[in-house]
Amino acid sequence: MPDITIYTKMYCPYCDAAKDLLRKKNVAYDEISVDGDRAAQLAMTQRANGRSTVPQIFIGEAHVGGCDDIYGLEAAGKLDALLGARGQTGT
Repeated sequence: MPDITIYTKMYCPYCDAAKDLLRKKNVAYDEISVDGDRAAQLAMTQRANGRSTVPQIFIGEAHVGGCDDIYGLEAAGKLDALLGARGQTGT
């Protein structure tokens, strides 16, 4: 299973929704909070090709996008293939 990284901020309903979907998919993920962390915000923006809003989600090295993007992949039936074999719980 590829590593999953999600960049978030506190009190972000889109971040919560994206994490909820990953938990429902029963996958583990690493969460990086960019609250007040200028270096983390800059790293996220560079990694996400200039996108500075949260959440920003990566599956392996592939940039998935934000909340709407991950739910779009789910609706299109493409998210499970990106996630690969499941079986771990979300953090």
